[in-house]
Amino acid sequence: MSTEETTPVTAPEEEPPVSEKATDGGDKTGEEESTATFTPVVKLDEVDVKTGEEDEEVLYAVRSKLFVFGETLLDQGTGVKTWKERGIGEARLLKHSEHGKIRLLMRQEKTMKVVVNHVIDPRIRLEPNAGSDRSWVWSAFDFSEGELVETVFAMRFSDSEVAGKFKEKFTECQKNMETILAGEDNGDQNAGNEAAEALGSLTTKEES
Repeated sequence: MSTEETTPVTAPEEEPPVSEKATDGGDKTGEEESTATFTPVVKLDEVDVKTGEEDEEVLYAVRSKLFVFGETLLDQGTGVKTWKERGIGEARLLKHSEHGKIRLLMRQEKTMKVVVNHVIDPRIRLEPNAGSDRSWVWSAFDFSEGELVETVFAMRFSDSEVAGKFKEKFTECQKNMETILAGEDNGDQNAGNEAAEALGSLTTKEES
């Protein structure tokens, strides 16, 4: 014997009785609109947020996924290192308008947290990642966490063509940085020579 399931029916609520006075056009109670105004207790002023990139020119930008080679939280102190994803975002090569130095900067999408921030050192070598033609591996002194840490990075792109374009731009920036750093070395050497000449021209007199 089967039983049919029935959905309980909720009885509709009874409508409130209509006042005789209201139907007769007598005392009608109408709702009054509130004209009160409320002033916020705390007034927040607009803040001009600076990213530190205001004086930099974007030389190249490309969306990519970044990995770092290191210990996970569970493996800290064990020496066991693995590849772990650090973020997805737009990797940008930025040139400073004043001193001309170039850096690689990438922020995590949505949160805008900096995930890589290092100078384009001419000594860096982009090596192809094993088994992939659309990613590069390199080592650099990263400053994304507020202090210089030597880090091994891997960056993966949408395809091999985009990866090749990134390496081309990266290499161009390295050549520019090499010229800038060579100029600084010459400047330091000239300054040292001038200082030596100035010291050599100084004489001391012996008291008689």
